[in-house]
Amino acid sequence: MKKENIKIKTKLNINKTKVGKTSLIMSLVSEEFPDEVPLRAEEITIPADVTPERVPTHIVDYSEAQQSDEQLYQEISKANVICIVYSVNNKKSIEKVSLLLNVLILLSCHRVPLILVGNKSDLVEHSSMETILPIMNQYSEIETCVECSAKNLKNISELFYYAQKAVLHPTGPLYSPEEKEMKPSCIKALTRIFKISDLDNDGILNDNELNFFQVRAVFFSCLHTQTCFNIPLAPQALEDVKNVVRKNMSDGVKDNGLTLKGFLFLHTLFIQRGRHETTWTVLRRFGYDDDLELTQEYLFPLFKIPPDCTTELNHNAYLFLQSVFDKYDKDRDCALSPDELKDLFKVFPYMPWGPDVNNTVCTNEQGWITYQGYLSQWTLTTYLDVQRCLEYLGYLGYSIIQEQESQAAAITITRNKRIDLQKKQTQRGVFRCNVLGARGSGKSGFLQAFLGRNLARQKRIREDRKSYYAISTTYVYGQEKYLLLHEVLPDFEFLSEADLACDVVCLVYDISNPRSFEYCAKVYKKHFLDSKTPCVIIAAKSDLHEARQYYSLSPLDFCRKHKNPSFYVFHL
Repeated sequence: MKKENIKIKTKLNINKTKVGKTSLIMSLVSEEFPDEVPLRAEEITIPADVTPERVPTHIVDYSEAQQSDEQLYQEISKANVICIVYSVNNKKSIEKVSLLLNVLILLSCHRVPLILVGNKSDLVEHSSMETILPIMNQYSEIETCVECSAKNLKNISELFYYAQKAVLHPTGPLYSPEEKEMKPSCIKALTRIFKISDLDNDGILNDNELNFFQVRAVFFSCLHTQTCFNIPLAPQALEDVKNVVRKNMSDGVKDNGLTLKGFLFLHTLFIQRGRHETTWTVLRRFGYDDDLELTQEYLFPLFKIPPDCTTELNHNAYLFLQSVFDKYDKDRDCALSPDELKDLFKVFPYMPWGPDVNNTVCTNEQGWITYQGYLSQWTLTTYLDVQRCLEYLGYLGYSIIQEQESQAAAITITRNKRIDLQKKQTQRGVFRCNVLGARGSGKSGFLQAFLGRNLARQKRIREDRKSYYAISTTYVYGQEKYLLLHEVLPDFEFLSEADLACDVVCLVYDISNPRSFEYCAKVYKKHFLDSKTPCVIIAAKSDLHEARQYYSLSPLDFCRKHKNPSFYVFHL
């Protein structure tokens, strides 16, 4: 990401010959060659408003005559970029560049970009680049080489611009000069960006998609015209871009749109032409840092939840998720097959949904997650773990597609539950029901039946794919709401606050087991007798023979006595 300050270190070559590194600094500041040059220039600060990148830059000189090796080490550890100056008219000065490079790399505790600076170009008629090129190919830390002259001011401002550029837009993470191709991590990041930008998932970026995602900085750079965001490209400009790709590869353009290969080729071209700031602009726009990892700030924007409040997706978030579903539901059967789901999550670094999700939400007869089930799972994640939801939306590019500052704009924080109870009304769209009962009472069957699965389908669920949650929609006074059922493991003595925190409680007992209801009665009396949480007692497995419960009161009499619990009979 953009740095607040850049510290540039200039370094004299390791020999007694003066190479003019202090003269370079003084020529930059005074815009004329100095008559008298001190052993070392004072630290220079270039204000942000006079630099193209709008970042303050500190130029620090070094003198072997005045400073110790310890001071050198300290300066190197603080530097963002190091300029190694040699004299183009001194063969020994050029030869000792490699020695100095080895010393600097050993001294540096972190990877620092290096700029080779060939000074005194006014004294020779030939270039030193032929000699320097093998050295550049040997050290990946070297960003570029600039030949300049402090005397006639040739390339002085360009030198320090390249130094800034090496910090803000480094080549190293993007491109391998030895292989002459982009690095795998860069290809991976750009592939994700391509997939997000490909709104209809046809493997091609058409003109509308190119304009919508404002990748126009890329194409203006390619055409050597002004870089400009937020202004749609003219049709001819788009054609010029595609023609560049057509001339260089046969499969870069298809159906008059850019393929992934064409998209990657363009970025390779920018980097090779020294316009890698274009690629960095795109990468950072999509949340990447200097190591081509999505930043924590991008994935996890600041988001605070007050006590007794819950988190839900808002209307715009659901519209976005609907568009993502439609994008990957290629056969339009309103369900995501395993291949379609895998394709959807290719923009994630890992598969976020395990096999238990298929037993948490509604699926079709083939066990594929339906449209309703897909939205339900997103609703569940938002309710239980909003940070995880923010992360997932970040992978999908929510803030970019929806043109929001962050994916936090997708989340609604509900009103405090106590206020809802006082006013006896709520705007919440998700309600949690904790399901408690003795082992074998039918809790899991109750959850699966809520998702529309009969006993035969339930028996096919493997133990390692079992889910303790079930979520689907229901209607309350004509309004669609999400009901989240959570099966609580039967442990009468050690129910946690999370086990008890819910909107409603279901106490389930097995009608055929004479000792099953006793657990429900004890849980109710210990945890919910004086609670305002509404309770429902469910008589499960009513298709079996009803046994007399070994408890002082029958379930129905228990409900009548305590008034709070409601009583329902349930069977599969």
